[in-house]
Amino acid sequence: MTRVAAVGDIHLGPESAGTLRPAFDTLGTCADLLLLAGDLTRHGTRSEARVVAAEVAGLPVPVVAVLGNHDYQSGEEEAVTEELCAAGVHVLEGDGVLLDLDGARVGIAGTKGFCGGFAGRSGSEFGEPEMKAFIRYTRSCAEGLGRALGGLGASGSTLRIALTHYAPVPDTLAGEPSEIFPFLGSYLLAEAMDAEGADLAVHGHAHLGTEHGMTGGGIPVRNVAMPVIGRAFAVYHLTPHRRPAAAGSAAGSG
Repeated sequence: MTRVAAVGDIHLGPESAGTLRPAFDTLGTCADLLLLAGDLTRHGTRSEARVVAAEVAGLPVPVVAVLGNHDYQSGEEEAVTEELCAAGVHVLEGDGVLLDLDGARVGIAGTKGFCGGFAGRSGSEFGEPEMKAFIRYTRSCAEGLGRALGGLGASGSTLRIALTHYAPVPDTLAGEPSEIFPFLGSYLLAEAMDAEGADLAVHGHAHLGTEHGMTGGGIPVRNVAMPVIGRAFAVYHLTPHRRPAAAGSAAGSG
């Protein structure tokens, strides 16, 4: 069994230094890896990224992250990535990482993802160039995620996890105003997951949403935005070749 700790939307700034580290220091006793589902900073600056890096540097478990929209706000997403990578974080965007965790080969594929909406109520690549570019960007993110999942499967992973910031399904948006669903995620992400296969999908972004959901193909989806899970991280138990029940146990504080 692999224990996956996950959290998103921690929105750290200079005054947040040290707030999550006490909880993260307990990960060695309750988890095998930590996933960060984007919006790690408030305004996407290098100085804020250094705060995040200090919170996770030298943890007893591997750390894998994607960026979120807040991490792009200042146009310093490359600097944010550099700071996180310098602290040993695997930062993904359209690629994946394969980890050997106590004999289990756990593959994590990641992308920030983007907007567009869900089946029956979504945007399309039609009309103005701006609208076409909007949806093409979402499609590009989803295609990168699919390629990464497929590559991890070909590499012999025994478990695969899809890590995004934007939501792949509307289930985990329940609680948000329905009018903004198209700006919280896209069905294209779920299509990529279902096409290539995954044992778990993890995302953030929807602060007023719901923790539990599922893709049309039966992949469990978890919204781990900190305002949703209400703690420093949640932990989900995965068993190879068997998808998890909707019973992710929670751990940590904060």
